[in-house]
Amino acid sequence: MAAIELLAALPDFAKDARLNLQSVLGAGSLSDAQKWGCAVTAAATARHPGLLRAMLADARAAVPEAVVEDALAAASLMAMNNVFYRFRHMVGKPAYAERPARLRMNRMVKPAGSKVDFELFCLVASAQNACETCVGSHEAVVTAGGVSVDQVHDAVRIGAVVQAAAVSLELAAAAGEG
Repeated sequence: MAAIELLAALPDFAKDARLNLQSVLGAGSLSDAQKWGCAVTAAATARHPGLLRAMLADARAAVPEAVVEDALAAASLMAMNNVFYRFRHMVGKPAYAERPARLRMNRMVKPAGSKVDFELFCLVASAQNACETCVGSHEAVVTAGGVSVDQVHDAVRIGAVVQAAAVSLELAAAAGEG
């Protein structure tokens, strides 16, 4: 896998990131579409170009392009929504909550693939972006749609580990070790 190969050259301080990435991308409770969609979403959300390219290569070898497109769309939409809804939550004033968001989110209504999987990808990005409101909203949608607690747990683990991989790559480059 391209992502594992990318991390293989990292110094010892990133060994856990490499091992955890192998683990979360291995067998688990998620379908291949869910696993790779979450991994692409997480890499896009982490904004590390090399890691994103590697995840895209791995995903495109494993799942239909619609999954990849939905994963990228989820990362893009959550980059906007997580800022907006996190602001509303942090301020906590009803005056902001009463106003319409007026933000286009057409892809959420009509994803290229599974609606529940798209929501799962949004959940991963929202967890990475620390938006409590969006995490709660997307978790409720996916569990109501039949996604198990184990699957949600595995999806968020992917987001956490991919985030750690991105940080490890950045640290290695800054230290002249990667």
